Amino acid sequence: MVRGIGHGIPDMFRMLLMRSQPCPLFSYKKIEASKYEPFLKYFTSTTDKQQPKHENNATVGNLCRLSVDIRKIRRIKGWVLFKEETYVEEIANILQKIGTNETAIASILERCPEAILCSPAAVNAQIDLWQSVCRNKKELVALIEQFPESFFIVKDQENQKLNINFFQELGLKNVIISRFLTTAPNIFCNSVEKNKQTIKMLQESYLNLGGSQANMRVWLLKLLSQDPFILLNSSTPVKETLEFLQKQGFTDLEVLQLLSKLKGFLFQLSPTSVQESIFFTKNTFKCTDQDLKELILKCPALLYYTVPVLEERIQGLLKEGVSLSQIRDTPMVLELTPQIVQFRIRKLNALGYSIRNGNLENLNGTKKEFEFNFGKIQAKKERPIFNPVAPLNVEE
Repeated sequence: MVRGIGHGIPDMFRMLLMRSQPCPLFSYKKIEASKYEPFLKYFTSTTDKQQPKHENNATVGNLCRLSVDIRKIRRIKGWVLFKEETYVEEIANILQKIGTNETAIASILERCPEAILCSPAAVNAQIDLWQSVCRNKKELVALIEQFPESFFIVKDQENQKLNINFFQELGLKNVIISRFLTTAPNIFCNSVEKNKQTIKMLQESYLNLGGSQANMRVWLLKLLSQDPFILLNSSTPVKETLEFLQKQGFTDLEVLQLLSKLKGFLFQLSPTSVQESIFFTKNTFKCTDQDLKELILKCPALLYYTVPVLEERIQGLLKEGVSLSQIRDTPMVLELTPQIVQFRIRKLNALGYSIRNGNLENLNGTKKEFEFNFGKIQAKKERPIFNPVAPLNVEE
């Protein structure tokens, strides 16, 4: 049965938001099957053998009355329009009740037409779940407007709820969890057991290396906040990489320092890739094992950048007149791309500052740090040699 709305909604400017790919199914645990039957029964793609041959005219008509761009839906998700049973009126009414305006509703249904296949019961349950991590309904509405697919396209709502509870128990703030729901929805596709296993591995690794419980908690929460996608990776390579570093002569304290600095990059490493990077760095800078350790502790990026990337960046610096000894003294400069290096060197040259004879610290750092250092050099260059208002001769 198709439900419709008899009043129109103004058209609006629509923006297609780029984000991580959502979980592609509406499915729930068997105990919830009766409650979410519409999700289970009707959310199928065009590969369904029983797919009707013609669009559902009532659905198309109702969406048109909502000022939804049907042509766009046909272009990106036309299969939705063939479904026999939709919930246009119910979904629109639910969104209106929480404070979504008519223009926003049209945009939501246009960008995420699967919403009209969701049962009202499932949508209301999802609203309650998301509301638990939002400060108020205004914030909830804003999130749904901006990330409709994250809200409506859910693999397992019960699993999502369990993961939210787990993240809250860890100490993550609700504002961070709501960001996870919208920008990293795939981490909620993991079972809560898998996420717990990954977190436990990180906690044990930190503590086994001599880290304190308090520092571990701060480090872990910061790590998750900055890169929640680590939960999508296997924890096995992390253990292997930490053990490999210890075999290379790094003490527990030094490995702990690297663990803290590497953050999410830790999950991109493997003993093989680390060994290749270490071998390249040692040969390039002609350094001893101790010198190599100091270089890596200064610049952990030497571990996670591939050899071709490191080679390209070193060659780029050499072409600009920077020496290997300068790079060795300030290895963090290798975190910059050749394009950024060229741009910054041009700016410094314009002030008469020669990077060949100067300190690479002025070239290094984030954009904000570079602009600060650049401003200091510029101010020093423009500063008058003497104070024009001060007397040249002072008599007692």
